[in-house]
Amino acid sequence: MLRDITLGQYYPVDSVIHRLDPRVKLLATLIYLISLFVMNSFTGYLIAALVLAVLVKLSRVPFRFMTRGLKSIIIVLLISVSFNLFLTPGTELVRFGFLRITREGLRIALMMGVRLILLVLGSSLMTLTTTPNQLTDGLEKGLGILKRVGVPVHEIAMMMSIALRFIPILVEETDKIMKAQQARGADFESGNIIQRAKAMVPILVPLFISAFRRANDLAMAMEARCYRGGEGRTKMKPLHYERRDRIAYTVIELYLVICVILRMVPGVPV
Repeated sequence: MLRDITLGQYYPVDSVIHRLDPRVKLLATLIYLISLFVMNSFTGYLIAALVLAVLVKLSRVPFRFMTRGLKSIIIVLLISVSFNLFLTPGTELVRFGFLRITREGLRIALMMGVRLILLVLGSSLMTLTTTPNQLTDGLEKGLGILKRVGVPVHEIAMMMSIALRFIPILVEETDKIMKAQQARGADFESGNIIQRAKAMVPILVPLFISAFRRANDLAMAMEARCYRGGEGRTKMKPLHYERRDRIAYTVIELYLVICVILRMVPGVPV
């Protein structure tokens, strides 16, 4: 299960999506995620799914590798769908004792499930095609206007980049700790959910110690290299917009217009 977490990982391959400016990918991801909450019809979700399928194809990231990230949200997905399916009032379709499925609940549950799946896949696509350094540069450059009001943009971008970079590291560390404790007789598989949760508690102590040790090593390494951040820093690879980035912005604008039309124009099929 732990190795199925794809968020924060980078998939090294040469593709059009990988070569895009990180500012373009950040803006596209933000608009895509917002559109999933704005859309209120299955037609809109179908268009969003088709757009995501095209982007995955262009990124050359194996779709099976991307869908591995969905395994980590199965419980959240089931809880969200079940609550909307059985607790939404409306026209009754089926009844199981005190539980009933309504037409409105079925529609909302399906939309909620599709939305959550597209959210995870869309977010994973950005991290799989963008290195942590590119994310830092893109966030700092894209939010540069906030520096005028005293917002520490570089520090915020650096913290987010380090957090994303540490996700796969901590996942791998957790997997090692679990295997080491299983070799000593620990059981993480048997019992109910509460018992399994209690069995995971002994993992937290060595995991936190390891995380703090890695954070301390990283801080010492940055200080040894005289890292200060903020104003005056130069970049080895400064960001410049290319022709493909301008084309990508045009595609983003077109997608945004389609989303607005689907939201505002009455009579769009659901």
